[in-house]
Amino acid sequence: MGKVADKPRQQTVETPAGDARIIWHSARRPRFVLALGHGAGGGIEARDLQALAVALPPLGVTVALVEQPWRVAGKKVAPAPKTLDTGWRALWPELERPGPPVVAGGRSAGARVACRTARELGAHAVLALSFPLHPPGRPEKSRAAELLESGVPTLVVQGGNDPFGKPAEYPGGAYELLEVPHGDHGFAVPKKAPLTQDEALEIITAGVAAWLDAADRA
Repeated sequence: MGKVADKPRQQTVETPAGDARIIWHSARRPRFVLALGHGAGGGIEARDLQALAVALPPLGVTVALVEQPWRVAGKKVAPAPKTLDTGWRALWPELERPGPPVVAGGRSAGARVACRTARELGAHAVLALSFPLHPPGRPEKSRAAELLESGVPTLVVQGGNDPFGKPAEYPGGAYELLEVPHGDHGFAVPKKAPLTQDEALEIITAGVAAWLDAADRA
């Protein structure tokens, strides 16, 4: 607690899918590296990823924001899941290099990548932000198996109004679920909601920090 964070630094990593980029938000004496990938419709500028990158390094958690090769190359459409997994696997050794246990994570498509690869890569845990349980309006197209088969302790952070899967739709399983009331898939909350956007982000950052503290004591 109370550790001072270093200034962010960029690292380019060659992968079979093209060059990826890691933006390191480093803690001085980190307990964990939290690696966060982005979604298929956006990048590391997402509000939840940026909030965690600011909040966690002073608490002793290095946050590594990972830009997949397709984003680094300036493309607008994400490739197939297999290609996303290839890029993630290839840069994993760089995430392990600082030394602390690595928690794999990401939002939306990035959460799916983290879940699919966690066991084989030896991730300490998984943080799944806005896990897309199913396409909007298509609950029969469930992706629950990816989540349930991560094989490591997992925290799902889900908006209460996420069209890709509301918290009540999630099946039982060996994972924890944190709801952000009124939040959509990007954790945006309506102006008329009984909480502000800053309060919604505080639910995320405080909840993730508490979960990581528990993991540190385990």
